Amino acid sequence: MEVSAAISGDQLRNIVERIEHVEHEIQELADAKKEIYLEAKGNGFDMKILREVIRLRKQDPDERDEHESLVEIYFQAIKGGAATAGTKVPNGNGRARHGPRAAPPS
Repeated sequence: MEVSAAISGDQLRNIVERIEHVEHEIQELADAKKEIYLEAKGNGFDMKILREVIRLRKQDPDERDEHESLVEIYFQAIKGGAATAGTKVPNGNGRARHGPRAAPPS
């Protein structure tokens, strides 16, 4: 099979160089991100919490609200609070849905 006839050396070299350039830029951005985290740490911010805030800000607000509601319901259920089986919580499409359900009778 004659591969060299089907592949342009200049085109391939250009593609490889572009990929290498992008990889270099990604590494530079990763280094800059690391420096920002170190700066925040030096200013007394908690890195775990900072990463959590960044992760939450990336989420869709409705999904984040639903997640927070479910977490609160679960904590209340663990503590023996009022939010138990049948509690309605909003879902991502704006309609209410039931929270955790009690196990069916056996």
